[in-house]
Amino acid sequence: MEKKEPKPSEGRRNFLQAGGMTLLGLAMPRTLAAQPRATESLAMLGGAKVVNIPDAKIDALRRWPRYGQKEKDALHRLIDTNKFYEELPLFEKEWQEYLGVPFVRAHMNGSSAITSMYFAIDLEPGSEVMVPSYDFFSDCLAMRFFGYVPIFVDINPATATFDLEDMRRKLTSRTRAVFPMHSWGLPCEMDHIRDFAKEKDLIVLEDAAHAHGASMKGKKMGAWGDLAIFSFQASKVLPVIEGGIGIYNTRSHFERAVAFGEYSAPEKFPEDSPVRRYAGTGFGQKYRMHPFAAAVGRMQFRSFEATAALVERNVRRLNDALIQLTGLSEPRCRPDQKRAYYYSNMLLLDSAKAGFSRDALVKALEAEGVHVSTWIYPEQHKLTIYSEPKWWHHAPTIPTSMPGNDYINGQHFFMPLMYAEADDVIDQYVKAFQKIWAHRSQLA
Repeated sequence: MEKKEPKPSEGRRNFLQAGGMTLLGLAMPRTLAAQPRATESLAMLGGAKVVNIPDAKIDALRRWPRYGQKEKDALHRLIDTNKFYEELPLFEKEWQEYLGVPFVRAHMNGSSAITSMYFAIDLEPGSEVMVPSYDFFSDCLAMRFFGYVPIFVDINPATATFDLEDMRRKLTSRTRAVFPMHSWGLPCEMDHIRDFAKEKDLIVLEDAAHAHGASMKGKKMGAWGDLAIFSFQASKVLPVIEGGIGIYNTRSHFERAVAFGEYSAPEKFPEDSPVRRYAGTGFGQKYRMHPFAAAVGRMQFRSFEATAALVERNVRRLNDALIQLTGLSEPRCRPDQKRAYYYSNMLLLDSAKAGFSRDALVKALEAEGVHVSTWIYPEQHKLTIYSEPKWWHHAPTIPTSMPGNDYINGQHFFMPLMYAEADDVIDQYVKAFQKIWAHRSQLA
């Protein structure tokens, strides 16, 4: 019998009712090292630290982006031949085939791809777009250039992605589109989002800036929306220093988006294109990706899946052990989802179950030699520009409560991603966590 998946609303409700219960891991650990004895004093209390690997080695494992001879050769080839702009269509074709989508266009960055996307959908001023508050500002602020207004949606505390229940609750008569973001490479539940959008006649936009290579039900992130964007900025999964790309499932969206950012594009469109008459001007912007970025991107594309697989192996070696510790978990992914890993490896601490605070954990880990960090993702609805009506067609509604945002920002911590074989570092990190858990009462 086919196993039925719980409704999204049930998952979130059960989570909150349980007071932030420990989240399920993706896999059971292959092996769990022996627990250190409680007689080994914490380093913060005078004991010897667990991690004795030099920082220089760990920094080398963490270094990102990673460029080599193939990128140097590609750039030198462009400089020597002056055939700069041949790289752009080649890069676009590779991404079109990889995602299995009809149309793509390279842009100078993710923000310009978002702006072009909003122009492409051509909504009437005053249209509202549902977007997470736990998000980069471009998704929200680019709306104001076209008279659109954001509806701020919470994130699910179990997944750290778009909250489907909150989305349904905040729908208005002016809502025309929904724009989820795959935060930290965690796939949103795009099947449920698309079902909701079809029911309510909404356009589905997709921010896959963190999610290169992530998928659900075998379909890549970036291919689920009516339109989508990726960023290739230096920190991203596929880094070109600055760059982005737009994904379009209809010719009309593609032509409007491309002509918005490239004056020479309309003359290349078919004779029946309504945009062709704007040849020579386009719609006033110039958002073309730099050819050097495209050349670097093509070289990175050849190895990014192998790199992603190595990163995932390292994450699993660490997380499969850590999520066995009381109160530690990772954001939930469905079995039919494959996530990407962008920026860092997010873990969540349930302080009530663990018996100590996140700040205490971070201090204890740092003393043991573990590289650990926190970063409060700015909540867009709390920033000044959204409270000033002069920027908007009509004032955005500012939520009074975002419990999902609060939970993730308040309970997460980041472990570094390792971009090469790192078993020795990871094993020492695991021992440091286990040592701390053996002294939980001292951290309370």
